Amino acid sequence: MTKLFITLGPSTLNKNFLSHVDCNNIKLLRINLSHTDIKEIPKIVKFIRKYSKTPICLDSEGAQIRTSKLCGGTKKLITNKIIRINKSNESNNNITLVPQNIFRNLKVNDILSIDFNSVVVKIIKENQRYFECKVMQGGTIGSNKSISVNRDITIPPFTDKDIKAFAIGEKLKIKNYALSFTSKASDIIKLRNLFKNKITITSKIESKKGLRNLQEILKEADNILIDRGDLSKEIPLHEIPRKQKEIISKAIKAKIPVYVATNLLESMVTRMEPTRAEVNDVYNTLIDGATGLVLAAETAIGKYPQKCIEMILKISKTIKNCKK
Repeated sequence: MTKLFITLGPSTLNKNFLSHVDCNNIKLLRINLSHTDIKEIPKIVKFIRKYSKTPICLDSEGAQIRTSKLCGGTKKLITNKIIRINKSNESNNNITLVPQNIFRNLKVNDILSIDFNSVVVKIIKENQRYFECKVMQGGTIGSNKSISVNRDITIPPFTDKDIKAFAIGEKLKIKNYALSFTSKASDIIKLRNLFKNKITITSKIESKKGLRNLQEILKEADNILIDRGDLSKEIPLHEIPRKQKEIISKAIKAKIPVYVATNLLESMVTRMEPTRAEVNDVYNTLIDGATGLVLAAETAIGKYPQKCIEMILKISKTIKNCKK
């Protein structure tokens, strides 16, 4: 039977949902560190364990550039206008990036895509205090939004917040961790070395580096997770289906469980039923050999988290019946 990773959030961090979690189908309850205050982790874990015995997974922020907290929460950027990106963590009307000191990896002519290409800016000048950028594609950006750069840059595999969360996780005896933006096998080894006890690591493939080094990653990871959303920021959208099939095939050959995430039942965030295209996507992903699926917004903020789970299981059952 298909195994599910369920992302917890406002829609599912409640007694009613957690007390009805079926451990036979739901492998892990996922806490996304990118959207969780680190001070809240112990309280959240205690609450989950009060109502469910399903294992908890801490999903790291990983090697990713993000916008820091913006004054006012959002900022509208207008095409062809000039904006500034700070070279420090000061809070002002400019944009600030995390992790700290990431500006040292950036240079003039870099193109930054913010929040899945919602906004695109190009660095045209720099001084000691900030980068000056031209807005190539305008739009509205928010705090804590992902940023991709049009070339390979080296980013530490864990943020400061990740490292603090790992320490909390060890104290709370959490044994499952997802490593976002795994780029090479050594990232996994570094994560294992932070813990005294054995942990289970799900390596997330969501970058060109991760794709290039997939074979060595498969030798170190316990699970592989294909994050199609972040991966689509680095490779053309029309290539995602082929890459997904290739990763699943290689994981099967390596005998490593492989999971697939992003937009599986996205329409069910607000609707009671998925689209036909979504059902087809889920069916074909499972037919290709995926061990399981990851529900994100569908269960974190969606209106119908339980119906999403039921839909996945119905599709899985259809496949199982066809194979008999």
